[in-house]
Amino acid sequence: MNTAATLMRVGPGALSDAMGKVGGMDHDMRCRSAQPRMAGPAFTLRVHTADILMVVKALSACPSGHVLVIDGQGELNTALWGGLTTMAAHKKKLAGVVIDGAVRDLGDIKKSQLPVFSRAVVPNAGGAEYVGEIQVPVQCGGIVVTPGDWLVADEDGVVVVPAAKVEQAITGAVKILAAEKVIAKQIRQGIDMAQILRCDEALERKAQAQFIPQLRAVEPSK
Repeated sequence: MNTAATLMRVGPGALSDAMGKVGGMDHDMRCRSAQPRMAGPAFTLRVHTADILMVVKALSACPSGHVLVIDGQGELNTALWGGLTTMAAHKKKLAGVVIDGAVRDLGDIKKSQLPVFSRAVVPNAGGAEYVGEIQVPVQCGGIVVTPGDWLVADEDGVVVVPAAKVEQAITGAVKILAAEKVIAKQIRQGIDMAQILRCDEALERKAQAQFIPQLRAVEPSK
């Protein structure tokens, strides 16, 4: 099985659903380049706030087909990435770059087919003073990313699939997409969506449930 191709085919939405509606990075982790679709195992970097010393070193060490994940600690006013690093990463055939921080040179990045996700765009560049950490667990977009975890993205954003759960997530996502295909067919046939999803049955069950204040689940006794 080509894991990257399979994960891209099912997409981050179905994968998040299959994992219990979790794994999605924060909503402001947006694609800044021309291509948002990617899938690849994580190669991680944690940097000192607003410092780029280790970024090029990590870019050099990151294998092709991997996603470079940079924990910039959410710093929004200093860019850790730009046009030249985007060009170099694309030349190395990285699967993508995800930065919990800011980028600059947006005009160049927007033309690139390398998926580049970040929290913000800003003109200020970072310093080059501090040693960072490569291939350690990091925080990126509100999610803990361990080296080897899979990052999958499209226009909706980025989802992290733990390495140990990849096969399970794919199996669940395939089932979800198959069910959605059936629902889509019924909608095209003119069947009301509330009927398809049995909303009335769900509401009836809730109405008949007993109220327990602590659980907010059932109706109080009289």
